[in-house]
Formats: sequence, C-alpha cells, structure tokens
Amino acid sequence: MSAPLRPHSARSSGAAEAPAAFFAGPDSSHRPLTAGVIGAGRVGAVLGAALNRAGHSVVAVSGRSDTTRTRINQLLPGIANLSGDEVARAAVDLLILAVPDDALAAVVADLAEAGALRPGQVVAHTSGAHGLAVLERATSAGALPLALHPAMTFTGTPADLARLPGISYGVTTVTQLRPFVVRLIADLGGVPEWVAEEDRPLYHAALAHGANHLVTLVNEAVDRLRDAGVADPAKVLGPLLRAALENALGLGDAALTGPVVRGDAGTVARHLARLADTAPESVPGYLALARRTADRAMAAGRLRPADAVALLGVLADRHRETVP
Repeated sequence: MSAPLRPHSARSSGAAEAPAAFFAGPDSSHRPLTAGVIGAGRVGAVLGAALNRAGHSVVAVSGRSDTTRTRINQLLPGIANLSGDEVARAAVDLLILAVPDDALAAVVADLAEAGALRPGQVVAHTSGAHGLAVLERATSAGALPLALHPAMTFTGTPADLARLPGISYGVTTVTQLRPFVVRLIADLGGVPEWVAEEDRPLYHAALAHGANHLVTLVNEAVDRLRDAGVADPAKVLGPLLRAALENALGLGDAALTGPVVRGDAGTVARHLARLADTAPESVPGYLALARRTADRAMAAGRLRPADAVALLGVLADRHRETVP
C-alpha cells in the first residue's frame, strides 16, 4: 500500500493547484488526508471506513435515517454526523459525495451556494453514470473534480471492506489530478480504470446490465425452481452459476451452452409454454435473453443460421402472442 497522500495545505488561491503543489512525495512523514463523506449510505460509509483503514482521517459524515445512523456507528464509530455544509467545510482535503445519481447536481449546487467548497479541495462523487459535468459548480468554486466509482456491489456492512482490495474504480478527472487519484486508489487497494466523460453512461450501463440484471435473473431462476418443487434452489444453482460466470469471463461467447446455442427449438418451445402457464411474467425476459443469446451465438459461429431458423420462429411466434 502506498504512503498516505498529502495535499498541499495552502488554500489562498481561487484556482486549482498544480499537481506538484497539490501533493508531496510518498515519504511517511506526510500527513494523511482530512476527508468527509456526504451520504453515508452503503457506498459512502464503506469508502469512509476504507479511507480510515488506509491511514487517512474521515472527520465528518452526514446521514439522517435511522439505518444510516446505525451504519455510521458500525463502520465509522465516533465520527461526527453533521449537516452537508458542515461536512464540506470540515473536509479540508477530500469531500466524497455518495448520494443518489438524481440528487447529485442539487447537492453540489447547495454546497456551492452555501460557500462550503474551497479552492484546491478535491470533490469526488461515487456515481457511475455521471462524470465531471455534474460537478461544474464545485469546479467554479476552485475545487478539483473527481468521478470515482467503485465497481462493486455494496451491502453497507463491514463485510464489504474485505471485497475492496483488487476492485476497479471507474475514474474521470482533470489531468492535473491523475497522480493524486492513482495514489488514492492505491491506498484503497484498488485499480483505476480511466473512463472518458462521454463514455460514463455506457460504462455504467454495462455494470448495471451485468450486476443488477444478474440479480434479477438469478432470482427469477430461484423462483422457477421453487415452482418446480425444488426445496433449496440456491444449492442447485450455486455451482452451475459460478461455473457459468467464470466461463463467461474467461471464454466469452465460447462459454455458451444450452438449447438456444444448440438450436433446440422444441425444448425452447416447451420452456415457453410452461412458463406461460406457471409464471407469465417471466416470459418476456426469457424471450429477450433467448433472442440475444441466439444473436451472439450466430455471430460467434456457435449457431449456424440454418440451424437457427426453427428456433427464431418459436421466439417470434411467442413474442407476437405476448404483445398486446
């Protein structure tokens, strides 16, 4: 792990400081960052705890709900729970905004209007979908903008800290802040993945499609196994899904197996018929994924177009039945 970062303490200029003046070298005499977290939810509280674990100092956080206060007590015991403005003023070096995507612009605007931001302060948000544009009011106040998105799912418990080492952070920032970001992420045990401003929505869509929709897909499979009389669906699915995930990450489309890639139209038709009787709400999702699987299998040369004719016909027929 790298030595803790040390931003320069001078804050008199209204302009963002150059990298050489912003932080010093890695020798151990340099002080840690003084940081604050606005929005101590699942992500914010865990990152705050990770910063403390890395030798930095989170001096204030904000959180209003009972759940958030409990999380703060568990992950950041003894840290002052203050208003957003107060947290921003206390966060001399680094302010983390871990608030919902749609609330981010308003939070930044409120902090700027309150005069709670300062030149040279790093203002970082954890949104995957947003880049630097949403931090424009902070930049206008002289702060240094940073989009810092951990590519991980969070529960908001101490168990999350064990998952952080080795993860990637989707980063968008200004050029002069890159050395600082590299060292900050190294302190957290992670790896930076540089994402262009215009690519943030695509980056986030990929993660949401992969992780969030995976949860939905797995739970759909769990429910259908229960419908089929399986007492412990997780026991059945666990080994299969872990192997499928590892194969997909390692082999790409070569990992495809099952009736779609084999062109087994009859099997797919029976699946759809039974789903329509038992769980009609699952049919549209099955159809969409089966069609996309067929497309990818054909593009990869795993399914010959001639062998896919009957399969695609089944999918098209059932799709027409489900469209009002």
